[in-house]
Amino acid sequence: MDLSDLADRVKKGERRALARAITLIESRRDDHRADALALQDALGDTDRSALRIGLSGTPGVGKSTFIEAFGLMLTGQGLRVAVLAVDPSSARSGGSILGDKTRMERLSRDPNAFIRPSPSQSQLGGVARRTREAVALCEAAGFDVVLIETVGVGQSETMVAEMSDLFVLLMAPAGGDELQGVKRGIMEIADMILVNKADGELKSTATRTCADYSGALRLLRKRPQDPEGFPKAMAVSAVSEDGLQTAWEEMTALADWRKESGHWESRRAAQARHWFEEELRHALLAQLSRDDATKTLVQTLGEEVAEGAIAPGKAAGQVLAHLGKSG
Repeated sequence: MDLSDLADRVKKGERRALARAITLIESRRDDHRADALALQDALGDTDRSALRIGLSGTPGVGKSTFIEAFGLMLTGQGLRVAVLAVDPSSARSGGSILGDKTRMERLSRDPNAFIRPSPSQSQLGGVARRTREAVALCEAAGFDVVLIETVGVGQSETMVAEMSDLFVLLMAPAGGDELQGVKRGIMEIADMILVNKADGELKSTATRTCADYSGALRLLRKRPQDPEGFPKAMAVSAVSEDGLQTAWEEMTALADWRKESGHWESRRAAQARHWFEEELRHALLAQLSRDDATKTLVQTLGEEVAEGAIAPGKAAGQVLAHLGKSG
């Protein structure tokens, strides 16, 4: 593989080259990982930056319908939009169970849009492990907006907030009990809550639900990275496209405020440090399975822990001590 040529084609915005590059960085093979790192070096610092929007929501809320309508609105304004849709993985094949690309047929045909479904491969956090690197590739390819769709919503789905500039929570119209089903943790990191399906018979229900969320957000402590009025809840309709332009204007206003106030750069710096530490954790875990002596020790101690012969904390300490000696 000519990595220099691939990097040049990615920079030119060729969608096929971008798809191939993402496939490379998602590969678990050691030789492919080395090529992926070399590709990132070949791309270098392109000085291109996109607005990264993380999107999470409960099953059935209409995430794919919303993303397609929202993406088409943005491409209609001349913007290039990339969608990284992380799907639940098949327990048998490891591939995606859902087909986001088939559910966004109109957007997938738009020359200014790029949709990449990726299997989560049992990765916690609602995103695939290499999603952040895929975002960087999309930025190098010249996309203006990158939408990162997570698997679902919950306390384990908040990792997308560590790779996005704005985190949007998409909710459906429901009764008063809907607030009980939303974790406080994800409410605290959401920059905007969009109540979808605010059309037809559900419009009044969506308006009431939006008011409920607005009240709940007011009870949360104001964050220093937010201007007055944020986080906020809004009602939108992906079907009738009502509220989409207003939501986009609010997103860009929040992004501009953070850039002017200095929170933008500090947040991205903190995110880079977070992912460095994540890579370090994964490398240490991988070392447990690569070294035969370490693998045998882990297996032996695991059996002793299962039999109750040794406490889990003490067993873990012995493994760490062994790694320190072998290192």
